[in-house]
Amino acid sequence: MTAGAKKKICVMVVDDHFVVRMGLSGSINVEADMAVTTEASTGEQAVAAYRQHRPDIVLMDLKLPGISGVEATKAICTEFPGAAVIMLSTHDGEEDIYRSLQAGARTYLLKTAARNELIDTIRAVHAGQRAISPAVGARLAERMMHPDLTAREIDVLRLIVKGRSNKEIAADLFIAEVTVKLHVGHILTKLSVNDRTQAATTALQRGLIHLE
Repeated sequence: MTAGAKKKICVMVVDDHFVVRMGLSGSINVEADMAVTTEASTGEQAVAAYRQHRPDIVLMDLKLPGISGVEATKAICTEFPGAAVIMLSTHDGEEDIYRSLQAGARTYLLKTAARNELIDTIRAVHAGQRAISPAVGARLAERMMHPDLTAREIDVLRLIVKGRSNKEIAADLFIAEVTVKLHVGHILTKLSVNDRTQAATTALQRGLIHLE
C-alpha cells in the first residue's frame, strides 16, 4: 500500500447460495474503498473464518444450513465485541429483525435493497453507525410493543403452525393437554388474535416461526 493510501474495507460475505455470494462480491469489489476478502457458506464456516481473517464487515445471511445467521452472529459478537455484522435477509418479519439486533448485528438489510443502499450501509456501519432504515426501524418499533413469548409458548406455536391439535401437541411435547390449552390461550392473548389460524398467520408474518 502506497504512502497516504487508505486501507480498503475488508468484507466477509456469508450465504449458502454461490450465486448470491458472487452477486454481492461483484457489487462490492467494483468500489475503490472496499473488497470481499473472505466468503463462507454456513454459520460454522463464518465463525471460523472470522477468527482467522477478522474482516471489517460481515454480510450475514439470516437463514443458513446448520447454525443460523443469528446464532453465528451471536457467536462472533460474543467472542469479538467489536465485530460489525450486517444481517441480510429476504424476510422483513419484526421478530427476525429483533433477534438479529439482539444477537449483535449492527443493522438489518433486505436482499431486495438497491445496490447503492448496500454500499452506503457498509460504509456507514464501518464508520460506527447503526444505519437502520426507516422501514426496518418501524418494524423494530412495532416489535417492541409486543410482549415476549416464552420458549415453551414458541414450541407450542411452532406446532400450531404445523396444524397439530392440542392432543397431538401434548404428545409431542410430553405435557398435559390442559397445559397445552393454557399455553394456547396465552399465545392468542400475546399475539392479539382470536383463533389458532390467526395465530399461525401472525407467527409467520412476524417471523416468530419459519416454515422448514
